[in-house]
Amino acid sequence: MAAMDEPQTLYSVIGGEARVRELVDRFYDLMELEPEFAGIRALHPGSMDGSRDKLFMFLSGWMGGPDLFVEQFGHPRLRARHLPFAIGSSERDQWLRAMACAMEDIGIDEALRLRLMESFYQTADWMRNKAD
Repeated sequence: MAAMDEPQTLYSVIGGEARVRELVDRFYDLMELEPEFAGIRALHPGSMDGSRDKLFMFLSGWMGGPDLFVEQFGHPRLRARHLPFAIGSSERDQWLRAMACAMEDIGIDEALRLRLMESFYQTADWMRNKAD
C-alpha cells in the first residue's frame, strides 16, 4: 500500500493503463471518423496502429506510469520527431480539439480534463513548425 503522503500520478488518477489506452483509442477513432480532424489525419500513415501505440506509450510515461516509450524508443524528442510534419495553428487546434473530445467522451472528470488540456496546449503549441 502506498504511503498517504506519496503524490498520486496522473496515470493513477486517470485510471491506469486501461484508461490511457481508452483515451488514445478514442482520440484516434475521432481523428478517423470526424471531418473536422481531416487535417491532422492526413499527417498520419494509412494505418494508425503504430501512432496509437506510440501515443499510448508516451502518455503512459508522461503521466507517471510505466515509461514504455523511453524503454522502446529512447528519449521522446517530441519536437524533433514531429519536424517532418507541417504543423501550424490549425493542426495544433485540431489535435487539441480531438483530445478534448476524447477525454469528454470517455468520461474524464472536468477538473482533470482542464489540467491535462493546459499541459497538452503547451506541448501542442511548441510543436508548431510552420507559419500560419
